[in-house]
Amino acid sequence: MRLAKIAAAILTISIGFIFLLAQKTPAQGTELLAVVSDGMKPSVEELVPQIEHSIGRKLTTQFNSSKALKDKIQSGEPFDVAILTSEIIDDLIKQGKIAPGSRTDIARTGMGVGVRAGAPKPDVSTPEALKRTLLSAKSITFNPSGASAPHVYDIFQRLGIAENVKSKLILKENAEPGRPQMDVAEGKADLVITLIPEIKFFKGVELAGPVPADLQSYISFAGGVATNSHNADAAKALIKFVTSPAAAPTLKAKGEEPPR
Repeated sequence: MRLAKIAAAILTISIGFIFLLAQKTPAQGTELLAVVSDGMKPSVEELVPQIEHSIGRKLTTQFNSSKALKDKIQSGEPFDVAILTSEIIDDLIKQGKIAPGSRTDIARTGMGVGVRAGAPKPDVSTPEALKRTLLSAKSITFNPSGASAPHVYDIFQRLGIAENVKSKLILKENAEPGRPQMDVAEGKADLVITLIPEIKFFKGVELAGPVPADLQSYISFAGGVATNSHNADAAKALIKFVTSPAAAPTLKAKGEEPPR
């Protein structure tokens, strides 16, 4: 009788332990959803294994332009953490989509000019050289809804060639991510002007050079946690890791600079 009671007690404890595990495991195994600007894509893709090890769960990423991802967030699509341009993160905080206290500056990157892999690299080292290159190109492309688009138009204006290049532009609204680079890789456009990481690490495209210092503009990126995330601690841990010394060499290698 005593043995039966002991066995019953052990069984009860075991069932309770299994029940607790069943309750905890799904929460611990929940995937973290990160929406990431194309400008940070090369860095984040490289860091995924380290991020997953750091936060203790699988990371699912969605890449696109910051504007496109902002539109999705505003439409109600779920996410846990966002790494987007600083201006858009600030806007989403004002809208109540991102927790204000979670905002963290991550990196910044400059703009460059890209050509099809294997093609001769034009001179873009000075404003005058860039002007000649743009005027001699048959076609120029960039993402009209990307973070760098206003700066590209500003370059044309400052070089005094806005009207001259208008007929050369290949601009596709709401195109899939990377379409401008694809057009260059496929020979449909001569030049692409966009963020340096989006050129250097895109297959079929090579960096001719950065935009000259006198015309250079930098795009800054920040991270933030969704106000309604059920994985807020893991989301905060992701941002902490991406801004840690352990991630710094990867960001530098992918064309990102420390925030200023």
